[in-house]
Amino acid sequence: MSDDAQQYSIENQQAAIREYASKHGFVIVRTYADHGKSGIIAKNRQGLGELIKDVVSGDAEFKAVLVYDVSRWGRFPNNDEAAYYEFLCARSGIPLHYCAEPFCNDGTFVSSLLKALKRSMAAEYSRELSEKVTRGKARLVQMGFWGGGPPGYGYRRLMLLADGTPKELMEPGQHKSFKTDRVILVPGPSKEREGIKLMFDLAIRRLGCTEIARELNRLGFHQEGKPWANTTVYNALTNPKYSGCNVWGRTTQRLRSSRIPVDPQYWIQKPGAFEAIIDRQSFDLAQARRLRIADLRWTDNEILKRLRKLLKAKGRITETLILKARNMPTPNTIKNHLGSYRQLCRTLGCPLREHDLYRGEQCERSMELRRKLAAQIANLFPEHIVITHVPKGTRSILRVDDTFMVSLLLCRTKRREGGFHWVVEPSALEREYITLLCKLNATHDKVLSYYLFPRMAFRSHRSYDHDPWLKTAIQLDRLEDFYTTAGRLWAQKIVPAPVGKARPIWN
Repeated sequence: MSDDAQQYSIENQQAAIREYASKHGFVIVRTYADHGKSGIIAKNRQGLGELIKDVVSGDAEFKAVLVYDVSRWGRFPNNDEAAYYEFLCARSGIPLHYCAEPFCNDGTFVSSLLKALKRSMAAEYSRELSEKVTRGKARLVQMGFWGGGPPGYGYRRLMLLADGTPKELMEPGQHKSFKTDRVILVPGPSKEREGIKLMFDLAIRRLGCTEIARELNRLGFHQEGKPWANTTVYNALTNPKYSGCNVWGRTTQRLRSSRIPVDPQYWIQKPGAFEAIIDRQSFDLAQARRLRIADLRWTDNEILKRLRKLLKAKGRITETLILKARNMPTPNTIKNHLGSYRQLCRTLGCPLREHDLYRGEQCERSMELRRKLAAQIANLFPEHIVITHVPKGTRSILRVDDTFMVSLLLCRTKRREGGFHWVVEPSALEREYITLLCKLNATHDKVLSYYLFPRMAFRSHRSYDHDPWLKTAIQLDRLEDFYTTAGRLWAQKIVPAPVGKARPIWN
């Protein structure tokens, strides 16, 4: 069954199958069922997967499969998919019996014709249902009701009775009590509303999404315990709901297909449906002045054009040169479009430098060490620490007691006259976090010492043995002291919250 609300669907099917088994002399030895799973796609259906696995392996403890009806294989858009699963059973020598169908599954022409018809009817049912649901949601949105999904930062969902009387504020993940209930959006906590207003104000002042995210994180505006990133800022700045406009259908994903953007002229919109956090004039001004995220405008040809120009001017390509050059995509954007440094050099026809390859291998070791370190700390304090990331990012960040973040900063070594120093380069989005600084060995596969800092107040620093700057931190002799020490630092960073406010604010 595809809907948990169909309380008796599975039981009714089982009763019909038991009756069929009793009438035809079968003994049921095992049951496969998929509770509350859509029949449009098979990858999430554990019961179907286990059945096919047992049948194909040849270790099945049964000699026949009883199915309620043809549509129970699934209402796949491609009719041949249901036929494929039946074929796997037949090839393994296990016949199928349809308990609620008016024909015998004996391989005759009539049987095959009826099964093909039933499969087509099952697929058509899904298409018709999808169309009805789409039209129904569009009508509700045009009436001013929320179309579904999380309300987003700055808003909360309010459940209404059928006559429009407010019922209750809904918690995250909570569903409506009755199908006749309706949902609207109402402004959330004042802290979140302030964050949205600040975001749009910075956009109007022509700050880019990355700069806005950095400022929001610095001031302690977090969304669901996670830091802001350029992508999440962009999504918020371009969402008309903050001007009070109810919008639905900005993307389409019919019958579990890939998500496809929809042209704005076809969006379902209802202006003035909610109480606005941002007035319409400010929203439109922010759209006109905002800077787009680099990944949303770069193409492979444009990236290659700029890289070839840089190569011609400098004679080589390095991460440092890319970061210093104006109007260049970020190294991460280049990697997403063109692959690794080795692949990039091959595409541009420039020589590979052994030093750069060695640096790349060191970075790989550092990334692996970061993942292991984060997992080790989370395992030491499973009830207090979880591993999170900046949205769409890969850097591990520690969230402590669902209250504050701790950045992991691994410092690589660099040779200098008479020895080595450590390069301290905190992430721009994480400088205001409590930071666990880890000094690495020369091969970047082992941590030599740990330091906890309340924050990073600079872009880069060169540290060395007996560096006085290290005395501003707390050195950890062992990771078992991490949780209590980080808690003390957090207590020193925050101002006591006013009565009635649970979220701390930054100094």
